[in-house]
Amino acid sequence: MHPAWSAALATLPSCWRQAIGDEFEQPYMAALAEFLAAERAAGKTIFPPEPLTFAALARTPLRAVKAVILGQDPYHQPGQAMGLSFSVPPGIRVPPSLRNIHRELQADCGIAPPEHGCLTAWADHGVLLLNTALTVEQGRAGSHARAGWHRFTDRVIQAVNDGPEPVAFILWGGHARKKAEMLDATRHLVVESDHPSPLAAARAATSPSPFAGARPFSRTNDFLRERGREAVDWRLD
Repeated sequence: MHPAWSAALATLPSCWRQAIGDEFEQPYMAALAEFLAAERAAGKTIFPPEPLTFAALARTPLRAVKAVILGQDPYHQPGQAMGLSFSVPPGIRVPPSLRNIHRELQADCGIAPPEHGCLTAWADHGVLLLNTALTVEQGRAGSHARAGWHRFTDRVIQAVNDGPEPVAFILWGGHARKKAEMLDATRHLVVESDHPSPLAAARAATSPSPFAGARPFSRTNDFLRERGREAVDWRLD
């Protein structure tokens, strides 16, 4: 295993280590570690901060996952990325896509939008907030999309898909929806819609699957309850 991953692996809950720990031994992960080290050595700023790279897995154990919300890559401006898809730390301005998520949450579940954009409460209640790429260069969205992360996060998605409990996979936008073919829709709920971005919202009138009105939060909870699982507490107080 590359030394860069030893400490990271140790921070993960044992259920994740058992399910995907061998992935850290793969040659592509060593190459990914070398790529990130070279980028930092070249003076590039990489988000999120290195200790938060695997925050989604560290925060939400595999055995606790009730739902997965899949993002593309971390926010790429200073202070935003915290290793959880769509989430920003308290005190950081709420990004436009997240504002639309808040609006849908209120329309769907009657939960008033919070003053902040921090989604750690969701992560702590079993929502795996996963990006398909876990790092990004400052100011360059998608810059690490081909660095090797997709192979790793596909393994994460597969581990959830193969688990014993039914889970809701919430796929927003074309990038996330490509993962639907990996999922067993006979066991799990797959909720697909447009991305919550303002650009997608502007095209909602002509879309067959607009984000607004898709009701991903209540549909997730209805599904979980029907299968004897505890619902997600979507409140963000």
